[in-house]
Amino acid sequence: MNSVTDTLKASVIEYCSTIGTDPLLVQGAGGNVSWKDGDTLWVKASGTWLAEAAEKDIFVAVDLPFLRTAIETGNFSVTPRLCGESLLRPSIETLLHALMPHRVVVHLHAIEILAHLVRDNCQTDFQLLIDASIDWTTVDYYKPGAALAAAVSAALAQKPNRDVLFLKNHGVVIGGADVAEVSRILYMLTTALSPSPSSVCRKLLPKLPTSLGQCGQYAPVQDADTLQLALNTELFNRLNSKWALYPDHVVFLGAQAYAYKTWEAFRKENITKDEPPELIFIQAKGVFVKPTFSKAKHAQLRCYYDVLVRQSPHSPVKVLTHAQIAELLNWDAEHYRMNLAK
Repeated sequence: MNSVTDTLKASVIEYCSTIGTDPLLVQGAGGNVSWKDGDTLWVKASGTWLAEAAEKDIFVAVDLPFLRTAIETGNFSVTPRLCGESLLRPSIETLLHALMPHRVVVHLHAIEILAHLVRDNCQTDFQLLIDASIDWTTVDYYKPGAALAAAVSAALAQKPNRDVLFLKNHGVVIGGADVAEVSRILYMLTTALSPSPSSVCRKLLPKLPTSLGQCGQYAPVQDADTLQLALNTELFNRLNSKWALYPDHVVFLGAQAYAYKTWEAFRKENITKDEPPELIFIQAKGVFVKPTFSKAKHAQLRCYYDVLVRQSPHSPVKVLTHAQIAELLNWDAEHYRMNLAK
């Protein structure tokens, strides 16, 4: 690398380390970032954490012309070709970065944006709220990977050189000449789209059990806000109908919410099960998890709370269909990513 690309790499790593610690922008191993250096695309590896960019090698180099040739021929299932050896796999969304013409590309599940993307009327929101200086387009929900890449390619063919792609029920992709430009656009978007979280009545926290023995193999979640999913009646009542909102939520937290009115109802339903659910919600009591519930899953649970609390009771929230959920949960690439993202 020359001094220019060294400087770019350093700025990307610093930026990743910064945004990676902000749960309103990045949740666990979610999101991915890339930069282009001639014929090389440097992209975050699957399952790695942006927050650890300064401490670990989280980027892998892939052959950019090879990807562009595949895209030109409509081969969106192409496996990226590594430049050199690596034990890591490129992000499952590497083609999104190759499709964007910008030198720096950032794909995030930023809460303030995601809270709009899970609504049926997000396009109207964006038209009303986003500054006219930002070039953007929306893309309907598709399974991440080949299907989403094909949809993005079609969208960019109709509206080339867009700096922002809003991926419905998924996240945002931002391209820029450098980190500063991407950061500026992201700031403008999150500021414009930032609502005040719905007025949720904070109940006094009950006296939660402090040992696993008092509630079997479960321990209470310690985040006071996340607990509101069980303690606040309005939020608790949304768990079943507004659960599967975006891919990472489904991959890490499962296809459904296990919500119960009482501990007795939970025990009755699970008494004959060999493996009760890892995450449960007991109304007015709390949110409880098994010891196996990972740091990455805690991050996704908090993300879900942050998105849900930004919806009014009448928000036209759109959940993923049973078919869309099934294709996410039966996907080897996502099993690999989840196993890495502990």
